[in-house]
Amino acid sequence: MLSGCRRALPAALRLAVRGWAGGGGRRRVSTSWSPVGAAFDAKQQRSRLTGQSTGLFGVPELSSPEGFQEAQEKALQETEQLVQKACTTPPGPQIVMIFDQLSDALCRVADLADFVKIAHPDFAFREAAEETCRNIGTMVEKLNTNIELCQSLKQLLANKEVMDSLDPETRQVAELFMFDFEISGIHLDEEKRKRAVDLNVKILDLCNQFLIGAHLPNKIDKQILPEHIRYNFAVEGNYIQITGLHADCSDDLVREAAYKIFLYPNAEQLRCLEELLTSRNHLAQLVGYNTFAHRALQGTMARTPEKVMQFLETLSDRLFQRTLKDFEMMEGMKMKLNPQNSKLMPWDHPYYSGVLRAERYNIEPSLYCPFFSLGACMEGLNFLFNQLLGISLYAEQTEKGELWCEDVRKLAVVHENEGLLGYIYCDFYQRADKPHQDCHFTIRGGRLRKDGEYQLPVVVLMLSLPHSTRSSPTLLTPGMMENLFHEMGHAMHSMLGRTRYQHVTGTRCPTDFAEVPSILMEYFASDYRVVNQFARHFQTGQVFYAVLDQLYHGEHPLKRSTTEILKETQEKFYGLPYVPNTAWQLRFSHLVGYGAKYYSYLMSRAIASMVWKQCFVQNPFDRAMGERYRREMLAHGGGKEPMLMVQGMLQKSPSVEDFVNALVSDLDQDFETFFMDSE
Repeated sequence: MLSGCRRALPAALRLAVRGWAGGGGRRRVSTSWSPVGAAFDAKQQRSRLTGQSTGLFGVPELSSPEGFQEAQEKALQETEQLVQKACTTPPGPQIVMIFDQLSDALCRVADLADFVKIAHPDFAFREAAEETCRNIGTMVEKLNTNIELCQSLKQLLANKEVMDSLDPETRQVAELFMFDFEISGIHLDEEKRKRAVDLNVKILDLCNQFLIGAHLPNKIDKQILPEHIRYNFAVEGNYIQITGLHADCSDDLVREAAYKIFLYPNAEQLRCLEELLTSRNHLAQLVGYNTFAHRALQGTMARTPEKVMQFLETLSDRLFQRTLKDFEMMEGMKMKLNPQNSKLMPWDHPYYSGVLRAERYNIEPSLYCPFFSLGACMEGLNFLFNQLLGISLYAEQTEKGELWCEDVRKLAVVHENEGLLGYIYCDFYQRADKPHQDCHFTIRGGRLRKDGEYQLPVVVLMLSLPHSTRSSPTLLTPGMMENLFHEMGHAMHSMLGRTRYQHVTGTRCPTDFAEVPSILMEYFASDYRVVNQFARHFQTGQVFYAVLDQLYHGEHPLKRSTTEILKETQEKFYGLPYVPNTAWQLRFSHLVGYGAKYYSYLMSRAIASMVWKQCFVQNPFDRAMGERYRREMLAHGGGKEPMLMVQGMLQKSPSVEDFVNALVSDLDQDFETFFMDSE
């Protein structure tokens, strides 16, 4: 999953990634680097520190929470200067460069703060970072509707002679900047532009409120639950806290209790969701779109909600009979274990689908899980990247104050010829108040600086893995390993999308393309011929989620409540009954970052499947194909139309039917032959 604001914003405003310190160019292997596997060894309890002291991510100001105020003020001062410069510079490539600097000035503060506000263990840091996010975000929305700033870009785009002289990437970036202005309402009168700014700020606040509510636990008097299942949950005095669905638990009653309690409707969260959806619709219509989905899908590969629904409905139809057959088999399994209640319910599907796959292929996760230590997985990734791309991962010593938690690791990404490409901070382990989600955060995007040096990208990968013990390293289930590979795919995209402009660097591209590199990495993970059989749930669950997302962001006012829409969609696209007094949509945190774009996981998976089968299935370590993958798909970031990148890799332009066929064919693989061929 990608984190960061997914709104399209002008150069000044793309809240996605930047930091303060930079520098780039080729560097030799540092004496502070060590093998990547050793950094995650059970015996190494904390990152190695140098004697020097700094602030978070090496930013001196952030040695204390108060530093966010100082960083914010510096960013706003620099923004004011760059706006004046943009408005007085004649048409030419310098305009695009100034816009990119403007974006970098704001985003290098806002994006770092966006991570700190949810991940830092110190409440004071989280609170200061959240305030900074809101203040910078408000400035961003004002700049989105700055007429004079937009006019400087219009003059450039209207000058045919100058535009024809620009290189393709610069032209593309200039057009993207103008597109961002347009969807923000730059064409409206002053009163409506102010309303658009107010709506955007309101939406930012509602998104933050919804995300907090989506992850809050529900609690219940412990006497209500049978005594023999209470140990499965956290006990706090006379109450039991339910923090998740316990989908992997073998006890039917535990899963049922967790589902009904965790998803019990919360009136305040429901109000927040309804207000968020309404505000998004008001904004979309204010700036000239029929629905929020129409606005959100501008610039994506799908382009329209109608095409998205065509894709989802076609896929659902193709999977219908398969889903019915699988459900019948799962009900048979449940009957063997629980003859009194064999009806398959929503809390059963994730568990029994895993049991079904294990039985079908005679595989038990506990038999091979010990071989998947975190250190071994990191060495495996290192070997894969080295073979495919000539890249090695090294653990690097950190300075005092650079990390927010002592078990975070810092990796240097080094190319065999190009030298140091960037840094990955690995925040992999569980801790109190840390969100239970796997995510990629870009802290600083790469760009070519005025002095000719390349600003190195910096990212964070956040997972929720168990800590090692005295007798054992951290062991990964197949699902955990697949998530690790997925997020590392995002990280490599950030490292190798070395564009001139940070506005389009790395993962800063349309959402339905941004997930392709990460999902392709899942295919590499599944080349162990085991893991993929335990991780594919897209046949039913993801289609249901994607359709629900489209309906919520379609025509307003909604004809029914969000819960009634959920009930109808679940029964049609999931095939399992709705459970009364539950509201799963209130825990659907992807509605914030992937509003109207949740389908992207499926479309990206289809493309990744085609790339895997056409380019890597015969030899996953093919260096020539790895270089082609970098050249055609990773190197451009968002500086090239995504479908053109797909065409370059596949030598064809895939249709909706091609997408569906790719996903369906994944389910038809002869597993035993696939496994034997890997020996």
